[in-house]
Amino acid sequence: MYEIIIIGAGPGGLSMAVEARTFGVPADKVLILERASEHSYTIKKYYPDNKLVTANFKGFTPVCTGVMCLVDSSKHETISYLDKMINNYNLNVNYDESVGKIIKAETEQKFTIVTDKGEYTSKTIAIAVGILGKPNKPSYKIPASIKKRILFDITTIEIKNSKVLVVGGGDSASEYCQFLSEDSENNEVILSYRRKTVSRMNDINKDSLLSLAGTQKVRLQFASNIEKLSDEKGRPKVHFEEDNYEDEVSDYVVYALGGTTPENFLKTIGIEFNGPDPVLKEGYETNIPGLFLLGDLSAGKKGGSIIWAFNSANTAMRKICAEYLQKQ
Repeated sequence: MYEIIIIGAGPGGLSMAVEARTFGVPADKVLILERASEHSYTIKKYYPDNKLVTANFKGFTPVCTGVMCLVDSSKHETISYLDKMINNYNLNVNYDESVGKIIKAETEQKFTIVTDKGEYTSKTIAIAVGILGKPNKPSYKIPASIKKRILFDITTIEIKNSKVLVVGGGDSASEYCQFLSEDSENNEVILSYRRKTVSRMNDINKDSLLSLAGTQKVRLQFASNIEKLSDEKGRPKVHFEEDNYEDEVSDYVVYALGGTTPENFLKTIGIEFNGPDPVLKEGYETNIPGLFLLGDLSAGKKGGSIIWAFNSANTAMRKICAEYLQKQ
């Protein structure tokens, strides 16, 4: 039986495993289960190669409380750092393995985790899946004939010499605009955001976006709401609700609307919710003794910070060691 099983091999999950090893849990008693074929899949998939991975995300001050820490770094530097942690702490990660069920024993402190490849038992569990794995999608219908030109990240295909409409008002939207508007890409970039001004971005991304707008590399359309999409000779045509915005025909529409937590999965386990957010106690423990939520799942709408993921792992591990593993 494992001391702890961690679901998710992103920054939060890897940090939790490192914390466990630091607190004295043997390597063969820590297991990470990851449904993707590699760790930190969200960073690798959704972050452009030459964009900064910011430690201070959505207003969190980057003060580290645990073992792992990271300053603003390139995507390559961030992945290299996480690779180093896996090797240095001899972390055991099972890739391409999806968790289907988590069953809590009634008479002892034990969980049974059922995956598509087998079953495992553990004293404690930490769930550290992010929210970007399932991106939010618009409420209106996307015509099937233009789906190849509708994107939810900008790493799927190479976009050059194109007219691109980015939809959203958070940090991802700004980062997409920054990447797409670089001189080497030669794109015409438009940002459509339903509010009158940006308020959800960190200062770096906000200043960068406004600077691009000032030099006319990005056209900002604030207070714009998309009513529907249509097919204009194989290209997406965006119809706005507002009369002051003309319909836009572009080569691509890129949505940066954030993601959603796996609420249904968490509820099937038995985790209690208060509205859209899971109910958490001290140390990010759920109502199920020994089951903890990390990273985005513990931060709610404030999620997205790598430093938050690192720190939440340290906080949760202290509670686990004190109450369940009897380690100092």
